[in-house]
Amino acid sequence: MTPTLAQLRYLVAVADCRSITGAAASVFVAQSALSRAVQAMERDLGVELLARRGRGVDLTPEGARVVRLARTVLNAVEAIDDIGISHGKDTRAVLTLVSTPTLALDLAADLIVAFTERHPNVDVRLQQHSSREALVEALTQGRSELALVDLPVDKELSTHFIQEREVVLISPVGSRLPDPVPFRMLDGLPMVLPTPGTGRRTEMEAMFSCLGVRPVPSLEVDERLAWVTGVTDGRGSLIWYRDVVLRAFGSRAEIRSFTPPLLRPVGIAHARRPLSRAARAFIAQAGHKAPVREPVR
Repeated sequence: MTPTLAQLRYLVAVADCRSITGAAASVFVAQSALSRAVQAMERDLGVELLARRGRGVDLTPEGARVVRLARTVLNAVEAIDDIGISHGKDTRAVLTLVSTPTLALDLAADLIVAFTERHPNVDVRLQQHSSREALVEALTQGRSELALVDLPVDKELSTHFIQEREVVLISPVGSRLPDPVPFRMLDGLPMVLPTPGTGRRTEMEAMFSCLGVRPVPSLEVDERLAWVTGVTDGRGSLIWYRDVVLRAFGSRAEIRSFTPPLLRPVGIAHARRPLSRAARAFIAQAGHKAPVREPVR
């Protein structure tokens, strides 16, 4: 039998959330109903699409191929709907997206440009907040429908994985550090850090604690421009995203990977409530642009 659009949406949600529970919450159906729909599709196709592992799931090779095709089908359905909507009277929709300045700098901008090219009748309004706490508050209070954010976030929110970004160490020119740099060398290293008590500082301190290292705060500030000048002035090293620092620093600092590499997942979060059609389309397109993680054969 031919899979239904609902089954395709459910399978894509599982691929994005990597769990049956998260997928069911993201598409607002009962977990049992989503599981039955995916299992029915597996029976009809005669192949296993998901490999269950504890509380999570992985895509089988066949599942990864079906997800790619499902995204194409769902995008085509959205495009057909756009044709009808474009001939209506009140054709413009508004989608509010909130992000941190770091993610807004490139990732949000790229996603918005790609989305508006495909959905010209949607006005995307990007708001920026300096902390993840402010992003969560904007979602829960209804001031924004979607947030582009580092994962994980509050468990009360639904999330959709987009990509992983490399986190690197940025140091003043002339720093005597190996490349890549072991985490143990962060111990006693002068560092530019967010101010104490902020969400980002709390996360970094938790990471340092797990690694068993204690960097020395040389500058504590939340302004990103101050982070750049703190490094270029020789005050200390900084931990940030590689793609951002390449533009921010150029040749004015030394950029090193960690060993093992430090990767941070980024995704879209929203409150657990029904989404507008524009928000669903934005999530679908963002997920389509991200690579599907296929298992190693």
